[in-house]
Amino acid sequence: MLRYLRLYGHFMRFSISRALEFRIDFFFRVFMDLAYYGIQIAFYQVIFLQTPLLGGWNRDQTLVFMAGFLVVDAITMTVVSNNLWFFPVAVNRGDLDYYLVRPVSSLFFLSLRDFAANSFLNLLFAMGIFAWALARSSIPLTVGSVSLYAAMLMLGAFLHYMMHLIIILPVFWLQSGSGLHGIFYSMSRFMERPDRIFTGWVRKALVTAFPFCLMASFPARMFLEGLRWDVLAHFMAVIAVLFAVLLVIWNAGLKAYSSASS
Repeated sequence: MLRYLRLYGHFMRFSISRALEFRIDFFFRVFMDLAYYGIQIAFYQVIFLQTPLLGGWNRDQTLVFMAGFLVVDAITMTVVSNNLWFFPVAVNRGDLDYYLVRPVSSLFFLSLRDFAANSFLNLLFAMGIFAWALARSSIPLTVGSVSLYAAMLMLGAFLHYMMHLIIILPVFWLQSGSGLHGIFYSMSRFMERPDRIFTGWVRKALVTAFPFCLMASFPARMFLEGLRWDVLAHFMAVIAVLFAVLLVIWNAGLKAYSSASS
């Protein structure tokens, strides 16, 4: 475990030093994420000019939810998104060999090698929005409730990562994976809306097979509405099943992979 932590520390130092070599690009990416945060806040402010409730939540409660998915998005953008974006290219060019020959987990190396320094700065802004939303809410704040919410948001980020990887893994069997990222990012927009605005089979799909509504909505529900063991059990069960599915597809993909030397 310590070996992997030290290795990740090297990843972070290298990524930060490289990002600071291109400072215009660095600050432009920071600006883009800040614009995204501003658009999300403005969007929900406009929504509540027309209705007092959204999915059963009032304005302040919805802002707590919104801040939660901004944190989830910032975590994944900081830690894994750059790596997963280039994964289809690595498979098609045979560059995946570079990861497979390393004396560490290939999935660890592939997923975490590039640390997005600009997104880390935006993660701090997202955490500031999160603190602001909690402070203006009428929910009593305790160390336990805030800690549980934060822990579930981190699990939501892990779920976000798994869904992204699962959706792009078919590149092992496809000539090109250019459209797979588009599918993921289109579906990930569901994370930005409370799960209760959906009904019927759509909502069932979004909290089970395609659990984008679990990533931020369920952590927010646990914080805003109190601890419910059935909600927590559902959340953890979906994560466990998806992790098993991810490992099965990953191992099958490695068997199908044609390296650059083959």
